[in-house]
Amino acid sequence: MTDSNDLSPAIQVLGSFNGGGAQFGHSFTTRNYYEFQNYTSVAHGAHSFRFGLRVRLQRIDETTYENFGGTFTFGGGVAPKLDGNNQPVLDGSGQLVLAQIDSIERYRRTLLFERLGFSPARIRELGGGATQFSIFAGAPELSLNQVDIGAFAGDEWRVRPNLTLDLGLRYETQTNIHDWRDFAPRLGIAWAPGAQAGNSRPKSVIRAGFGVFYDRFPAIGVLTAMRYNGIAQQQYVVTDPDFFPVVPTLASLAGSASTQTTEKISATMRAPYVMQSAASFERQLPGNTTIAVTYANSHGLHQLRSADINAPLPGTYNPLTPNSGVFPLGAPGPLFLLESSGLYNQHQLIANVNSKIDRNISLFGNYVYGRAKSNTDGLGTSPANPYNYAGEYGPAATDIRHRASIGGSIDTWWNVRLSPLFIVSSGPPFDITTGSDVYGTTLFNARPGIATDKSRPGAIATSYGLLDPNPVAGEAILPRNFGRGPGSVMLNLRVAKTFTFGAAREAGGAPLPGGGDRRNTAGVFNAGANAGPAASAASRRYSLSLSMSVRNLLNHTNPGPIVGNITSPLFGQANQSAGASGLGGTNFLESANNRRLELQARFTF
Repeated sequence: MTDSNDLSPAIQVLGSFNGGGAQFGHSFTTRNYYEFQNYTSVAHGAHSFRFGLRVRLQRIDETTYENFGGTFTFGGGVAPKLDGNNQPVLDGSGQLVLAQIDSIERYRRTLLFERLGFSPARIRELGGGATQFSIFAGAPELSLNQVDIGAFAGDEWRVRPNLTLDLGLRYETQTNIHDWRDFAPRLGIAWAPGAQAGNSRPKSVIRAGFGVFYDRFPAIGVLTAMRYNGIAQQQYVVTDPDFFPVVPTLASLAGSASTQTTEKISATMRAPYVMQSAASFERQLPGNTTIAVTYANSHGLHQLRSADINAPLPGTYNPLTPNSGVFPLGAPGPLFLLESSGLYNQHQLIANVNSKIDRNISLFGNYVYGRAKSNTDGLGTSPANPYNYAGEYGPAATDIRHRASIGGSIDTWWNVRLSPLFIVSSGPPFDITTGSDVYGTTLFNARPGIATDKSRPGAIATSYGLLDPNPVAGEAILPRNFGRGPGSVMLNLRVAKTFTFGAAREAGGAPLPGGGDRRNTAGVFNAGANAGPAASAASRRYSLSLSMSVRNLLNHTNPGPIVGNITSPLFGQANQSAGASGLGGTNFLESANNRRLELQARFTF
């Protein structure tokens, strides 16, 4: 449940800061999950057959007042240049001198000229006023049921003592989308060259595999389309509003020049899937050390994204004239189609080292070199130009070239265990945008042009070259996710002590539910898609475990998301930290903290 302590309109100064009220109202969500699983294993000679079924039901009851109070957005743009006394600068012929201003400057002019009593029209002439106003209205309550089913069958065939073949097939389907073709074959092979019958642990193992892995279309996507279908709730958007900071009535918006934004699930929606191939070589070295090198390739099809199918036709939209242009559906108003037309490709080279130095010290290391490209990073991704997808295929959000981690487990005096984990990562990509709605989609995701004329008015010199926030016809547009952020460093440490007491007793193990769709960290998988390993029988006692986890022990500041708006004074920088959750994970949602200490206690009986 969320509740706002400030019901005033929200203020977004793009690429700079957010202010005003929190647009949540009195909102709450109830989620109920029901799941049935059945897994069966049958051993017959050299074959181990496994098959199973999983059925899941989600029910979501949600009441949300998100943006029911309205949001004023301020972006950059071209405006009259002002002198030190905030008076317009004129050239020799008496014409206004224009200049590119950022979002903070637009916000400053708005507040200044309002305080001086200028009319809204005059404020606009001087480069002030909000760029956009949006508000939601309608019924806040919605409910949704979604069911998905997954069934699998597999055979682990021990062809020879040193050769194992895994064959598997999985089928999945779900309600709320019309997709009944989700068959997922799996194939895996493991070969220990030179191993003979009776050798319990071969020194080398070669593994390879291929599989298709589906992702379900999320229930939140269905709920979003239900909410913003134009009937349950309405999204009103006003470009260049002249009423800041007063929020108009809904009746006046419905009869004004505002546009209504709607969302819809495509009739051709398919569940996204990834075809993954992997090959690895594992080798046992002296000193209880094992190394593994893996190459993994992922090819994703039908990835999720959104597109405005009612954007003004090319060349018909004038950003200075709200609702201008010729619209494919006749009337103005964006219609965002949630579709599965995206593409994703990833290559990874993974190296793992594990070493048990002695009975008290175990160490591991991991390095991943990767490249990933896509034309979407999820449902929230829309093409910058709805009529030209050139440049959309670029670095994916997961395109982090280098990742490395070193960790281990050290048992010290009095059975105190230390578990350090050091993680270092190169920087992720970020999208570079103009911070303005160039194509009439109500989105601020347009990308700048690559300026070749140094005298081009408004062109901005950046570390990525001379960029034009107001691209003209024929000017090359910067590709998606062209920016690259800084890397991250994190050192975590866990200190734990376990106290055991009470009489020992035997406890039988039971298979762990696996769900039949797991890929391991190295990218090599069992094609049979089976349940997890069985927990071995062990002697158990009552135990009390006390531990302390320190996230970001060095208190190193890792930057949060990079500001990609070239008209922002913070372009290329972060205005928040990644927090202690930037690497290594945390159970808390907020990222304001840099170093976090968590105390834990666990009693087992």
